[in-house]
Amino acid sequence: MKTRSHKQPKVNVITLGCSKNLVDSEVMMGQLKAGEFDVSHESDKNDADIVIINTCGFIENAKQESIDTILRFAQEKADGNLEKLIVTGCLSHRYKDELKEEIPEVDAWFGTLELPNLLKSVGADYRHELIGERLTTTPKHYAYVKISEGCNRPCSFCAIPLMRGNHVSKSIENLVSEIKGLVRNGTKEVMLIAQDSTYYGLDLYGERKLADLLKHVSDIEGLEWIRLHYAFPSQFPMDVIPVIAERPNICKYLDIPVQHATDNMLKIMRRGITRRRTEELLDKLRSDIPGIALRTTLLLGHPGETEAEFEALYDFVKHQRFDRLGVFTYSHEENTHAYTLADDVPAEVKEQRASALMELQMGISEEKNADKQGKTLKVLFDRMDGEYFVGRTESDSPEVDNEVWVEAKNNYVRMGDFAHVKITGYGPYDLQGEIVNP
Repeated sequence: MKTRSHKQPKVNVITLGCSKNLVDSEVMMGQLKAGEFDVSHESDKNDADIVIINTCGFIENAKQESIDTILRFAQEKADGNLEKLIVTGCLSHRYKDELKEEIPEVDAWFGTLELPNLLKSVGADYRHELIGERLTTTPKHYAYVKISEGCNRPCSFCAIPLMRGNHVSKSIENLVSEIKGLVRNGTKEVMLIAQDSTYYGLDLYGERKLADLLKHVSDIEGLEWIRLHYAFPSQFPMDVIPVIAERPNICKYLDIPVQHATDNMLKIMRRGITRRRTEELLDKLRSDIPGIALRTTLLLGHPGETEAEFEALYDFVKHQRFDRLGVFTYSHEENTHAYTLADDVPAEVKEQRASALMELQMGISEEKNADKQGKTLKVLFDRMDGEYFVGRTESDSPEVDNEVWVEAKNNYVRMGDFAHVKITGYGPYDLQGEIVNP
């Protein structure tokens, strides 16, 4: 069993779920470090006095992963290897009352907006002067920046508003200050993230201000890539399009989750858009921003999705030829609007549909990669993997998109640097190449 000392305790923060959760963990870690705690992120060492688990509660698989992680560290505490176990984040926010009874080894449960109380529980003060600062866990050259919290959209399937509340934008001034601080510390690329980035500014300024935010961020000296995620297609602010097209340090890339492609399913999902309007927006993006890479997300097996609805979605994907695509299978989440509907698509059918779409997308991705053969692309290098340098193009976001692999024995580049790479080979999702002089 651990013995207490007069040193500040070691804290290990575990993050589950999305990049927005990661930012929350980084802010928490910055506060703990300012309080002179010895803080680490997902350390493999079994030497922490306190473990804080930042959970995800988005869909069933994510909830199960969070519960399994909590149980693992609850056992560590029961075995005397841990003094304190704290749980925060979306799962805790949504289910803390039930979980308190089921997992008594946890010392405290906190919701998504209770950081000051969490810090107090471990003997740390919340420092207002640190707003915008954090201890980043990503490679030094890129960072995620959360431009808002919460969501006002009424999507039938989504529990995010239950866990994160209504949309609250951060001010342009505070975001510019935060990003300037990241750039001073070596950040070259920022991913602007939110539950719904296209709603940005409506609550704070009375109108959508995403275009203005992009302009201000683009003006920051030393920031080489700006990448926009989670752009809701309904009521998309069209003034964003020329800003992306004209600013060289804004990546010609957009993450725009369309979720489905038939009017009936879009209505059932409460997406506030039709297929025709979706297609018009995608056409406008492609025509006004030549070469833009579009990433989307689709939801399979939502209540009411017939085989005909799925076939229409399949044809839509086949026609649209998205550069990047991810799929989720529907999870029946209590207190959402869709929970009032019958979960009428069997689990095996959901999985079959997801597999069919991803097989289609794999072929599309390989064909698009084949078009890059022989071309020279600008690549930002993130890491070493065995005998290879691994990086990304302007068309690729970390963790979720394609990568470029370069043999180390015949090339050299520092991590976090850009280089020009001639593409010499390709697969469905990755490219191979060699570094060349521009």
